[in-house]
Amino acid sequence: MENQRTGTPTIDTLNHNSPIPLHHQLTEILRRNILNGYLIDDDGKVPTEAELTKKFQVSRITVRTAIDTLVNEGLLWRKRGSGTFLKTNKAENWVGQLMGFSEIIQKAGFEPRGRVLHMGVVDSKDIRDDLPDSIHGIDRFWEFKRLRFADDKPIAIEQSFFAEDVGLIMQQQDDLDNVLTYRVIENQMHIPLNEASQLITAVNANGDDATMLDVHERDALLYIERVTQSKDGRFIEFLRAKYRPDYFSYVIQLTRNTGRS
Repeated sequence: MENQRTGTPTIDTLNHNSPIPLHHQLTEILRRNILNGYLIDDDGKVPTEAELTKKFQVSRITVRTAIDTLVNEGLLWRKRGSGTFLKTNKAENWVGQLMGFSEIIQKAGFEPRGRVLHMGVVDSKDIRDDLPDSIHGIDRFWEFKRLRFADDKPIAIEQSFFAEDVGLIMQQQDDLDNVLTYRVIENQMHIPLNEASQLITAVNANGDDATMLDVHERDALLYIERVTQSKDGRFIEFLRAKYRPDYFSYVIQLTRNTGRS
């Protein structure tokens, strides 16, 4: 066989005389190759069942059984109409794209879910010490705190403080556990979002964090603060969030200005 990406040869072959069923053999061969970067393209897509059937000279059902096993294990995921892909176990948020949790998680191949932990109007003086300096002149916020899941695994605690009028409309939405806040703001309230400033750092999990995110107390978590504005410069949301670092990473594109040392 050849590496789908680089042409580097591999040694994996099926043994038709082995007592080990062919679909078990194929499962292990696919797992080893995929994890090493073989048999996937630059988007992480696996060859089709027909292509694998031809490559390994086995039946379509053998290939399907092997793929089903890897999907059930969580290594691969199927995207309807597009194919089968490597599940990276990372939800990467690229700088330059203002995206909500559900958009990021869906893009990574997981099913997003949420569970409301708290919501309601809060006075700015009660959270003054938590607010960044860029937020001023606002008396009341609508707080919305959720535990967020990728598939059925808890991976994030998100606490948003919205402008009060935005929040009160949000509160009227059905299924607040899973409401897509940015879509409600843009599509129902007709407020176009423009840009956000974001701080990324690390914190240690406290007792509550550890319980909710299924980690150990004092384990490292990814922490972000984000202030989002509308196109007319109006404050929309202040987000504080803690993420499991084994499920979230941030990729930053850098360019070098060669005109300066």
